Amino acid sequence: MARKQSDGPSKTDIDMTPMIDMTFQLITFFVFTLNFSTAVQDDRVQLPMSQLAKPAEGPSVDPITLQLMSDGRVIYAGEPVSLQEIGGYLENEKRVMIASNKEPRSATVIVRADGRSKTGDVQELIKACQEKGFERFVLRAQYDESK
Repeated sequence: MARKQSDGPSKTDIDMTPMIDMTFQLITFFVFTLNFSTAVQDDRVQLPMSQLAKPAEGPSVDPITLQLMSDGRVIYAGEPVSLQEIGGYLENEKRVMIASNKEPRSATVIVRADGRSKTGDVQELIKACQEKGFERFVLRAQYDESK
């Protein structure tokens, strides 16, 4: 029995349309389900537990997130800053707001204080904000479902 010699591997065309379509659908799914509110959270701050904590009712107006660590430093723009230095950073925030025709008192300062931080440090942070003209504050905590 004689065998026929082949001229090499046969050519096959692969239709990539379903794979591209599925990739696009996955990208779209992840973009819509991405939670942007976790972008301002830092693992160095462990929020206290509270039964009174409720989720935010809506987006904050011009939010400024300050995260107070247990050692008394404040995480601002991802970098730890001492409580004494935070006033300079808040002054910059104030200047930017005024330059964009917004009042500092209309901004919402979100304070995420570690559960182990001192109450006096939280008060000092809020006082530094008030000295720069910020009046709206939101304190964050984790909801305690165990009780």
